Amino acid sequence: MSATPVLSPAPVLPAALGLPLALVAGLAIPVQGRINGALGTALDDGIAAALISFGTGLVVMIVLTLALPGARAGALQIIPSVRERRFPPFYVAAGAIGAFFVFSQSLTIGIIGVALFTVATVMGQSLSGLLVDRAGIGPGGRRAATPMRMIGVVLTVLSVIWAVSPRFGAAGDVSAWLVPVLLPVLAGVLMSFQQAMNGTAALHYGTPLAATLMNFIAGTVVLLAAWLIRVAIAGFGNPLPTEWWYYLGGPMGCIFIALGALLVRSLGVLLTGLCMIGGQLVGSLLLDLVVPAPGTIVVFATVAGTLLTLVAIILTTLPWPRRARA
Repeated sequence: MSATPVLSPAPVLPAALGLPLALVAGLAIPVQGRINGALGTALDDGIAAALISFGTGLVVMIVLTLALPGARAGALQIIPSVRERRFPPFYVAAGAIGAFFVFSQSLTIGIIGVALFTVATVMGQSLSGLLVDRAGIGPGGRRAATPMRMIGVVLTVLSVIWAVSPRFGAAGDVSAWLVPVLLPVLAGVLMSFQQAMNGTAALHYGTPLAATLMNFIAGTVVLLAAWLIRVAIAGFGNPLPTEWWYYLGGPMGCIFIALGALLVRSLGVLLTGLCMIGGQLVGSLLLDLVVPAPGTIVVFATVAGTLLTLVAIILTTLPWPRRARA
C-alpha cells in the first residue's frame, strides 16, 4: 500500500499579493506573443517558431529542475502521482492545450486579426473560468458563480472589446472570420481547464515548477510532431536568426505558466484568468507605447478599455451583498 501523498505546504496567498502576481504573469503574454510573431515572420514558419519557444522554455525548466532542490523533489513526484492516480493522469498533458493555443494563433490571426483573436479567447476563457470554478475542478475547490462574478465577467469581455476595437478593421468581412473565430474561442475555453489541471498537479508535486516542466514537455512533443508533418509536406523554412532576443519567448512562457499554476489555488481559475487578461492588456498597451509595431493604434478606447478591465477584475473579487434581515 502506498503512503498517503503529502500535498504542497505552500500557504494560500492573500488577494493583496495574488492579484498583482497574476497581473505580472499576464504582462509576460504579449511580450511572448510579440517575440514569437517576429520569429515566425523571420522563419516564415509559425509552427517552427512555436516549437522553438516551447523548446527553449523546456531547456530553462530542465536547468531549473536540476539546479533547485525543491524543483528536483517535485519532479520526482510526477511518476508516483500519475501511477497512484492522485489526480486524473491526463492532467500531465495540460501542455498540449498551450500548444493548441499557439497553433490557433498561427492559423487564425492572419485571417481574423489580433484584435478579434484576443476577444474570442477572452470570451472563451472568462466563461469557462466561471464554470470550472463552479464545478470545483481546480485546487481551490468550488467557488459560487455569484451575480458579482458574472457581472465582472461580462464587464471584462465588454472592456476588452472596447480596448481592441480600434483594430477591428483588420478582421475584414464577417463571413470571412465567422468560422475561424471558433478556434480561438475553443482555445480560450481550454485555457481555464489548463490552469485548473496545472494547479491541481502542482499541489500534488509540491511545486508549480514541476507542473511547468510537464507543460513544456507535453507542448514540445505535440509541436514537434506538427512541425515534422509540415516539413514533410512543405519543406524547411528560413534559417534560424542570430539575434538573441528571438529566443526569449520560452522563458516568458515559464513565467506565466508557473505563476498561473501557483495562483489558481488562492484566487480560483476565473479570477486568475481575468487578472492575467488585465495584465495582458496593460502589457500590450506598454509595448505599443514604448516599442510600437508597424500600424500600431493607441487611442482613447485602448487606454480606457484597459482601465475598465482592471475595474471589472476588482468587481469580481467583491462579495455579492446580502439583504439584511428585518
